[in-house]
Amino acid sequence: MYADELTESMEKAISETNRRRKLQQEYNEAHGITPQTIKKSVRDTIKATIVEDIQSEYDIGEEEDIKDVIEKLTMEMLSYAQNLEFEKAAELRDKIKELESIN
Repeated sequence: MYADELTESMEKAISETNRRRKLQQEYNEAHGITPQTIKKSVRDTIKATIVEDIQSEYDIGEEEDIKDVIEKLTMEMLSYAQNLEFEKAAELRDKIKELESIN
């Protein structure tokens, strides 16, 4: 935290954080746990979340590759464009671009 003055609410937050940290350290020592950094890139998390959202929204199977999802969404987007439903087509275009950027 950065501030010119330490306010009462900041002091409470800091002391609570220190209290919880102490409890966690005691628990870790009692159970022989050595904390480790998560070895997962942020991109993997974002990629999984976007794909899950699109898979659930469009009822796409989990075994499918992102390229297959992009292909299905592209076909659906073109169908919307042919039927002059440009707003829906634009939404799909944006989702396709998201998937392409993480692929």
